[in-house]
Amino acid sequence: MIFREATISDIPGLQRVRAAVKENMLNNPGLVTTADYVQYLTSAGKGWLCESAGLIVGFAIVDTATHNIWALFVDPHTEARGIGRELQRLMLNWYFDTYPGPLWLGTAPGTRAEHFYTRSGWKNEGLMKNGELRFEMDRDTWLSLRNTRT
Repeated sequence: MIFREATISDIPGLQRVRAAVKENMLNNPGLVTTADYVQYLTSAGKGWLCESAGLIVGFAIVDTATHNIWALFVDPHTEARGIGRELQRLMLNWYFDTYPGPLWLGTAPGTRAEHFYTRSGWKNEGLMKNGELRFEMDRDTWLSLRNTRT
């Protein structure tokens, strides 16, 4: 497996992975456009991906304008291989080396994603108005977790 920064030319592969997920499915693909990916990969964020046999099998994108995890998705055929954990590690290392403030994300309650973020040290801040759970990670917590896992 190869982990690297995502580029604009990777967008079709990122969209394929996003459309393949079984949780947090995108019922209306028009809600997440190619222009959104371009924005987050060029001016309002940064992204990483994992390739296996030349195929994109996972990706993560951080929105640096709102300090939010915009995406962290793994193709269901390649789950439970550490791809999400490594993408998260790359993203959080870069983010907290670049920005001092906290980072947040939203995910549906009762999902594998909720358990993943809980196990990864994110703090559950409760329900948001849209019904998703809000998780937060601050720099000190991440640095402490990073140092105990290396």
